[in-house]
Amino acid sequence: MDIQELTAAMNRFVEAMGWYGEDSPCVQTPRNIAISLSLEASEVLEHFQWGERGDSDALAEELADVALYLLQLAYLTGVDLEQAILDKLEVNYGRDWTEG
Repeated sequence: MDIQELTAAMNRFVEAMGWYGEDSPCVQTPRNIAISLSLEASEVLEHFQWGERGDSDALAEELADVALYLLQLAYLTGVDLEQAILDKLEVNYGRDWTEG
């Protein structure tokens, strides 16, 4: 499954939950999704709070939450996430990593 297919699957879920509705308690705005993305990323950190080993199943669930919110944020803002990733990789290849 590629990014477009994952985004479509995420959209089907959001639609099925009714979160695209104007009266939804989970309004899908870029701001709300960015906040949710940050919160879920923090939950990833919890798995490593007291060591390097975490529960891999629970970690996978949190990583999936992060990915879903990332897909949603890209969708809502019109960002071509696949192209953005490729562009960033190109920039990173040319970056001097010794300069922090």
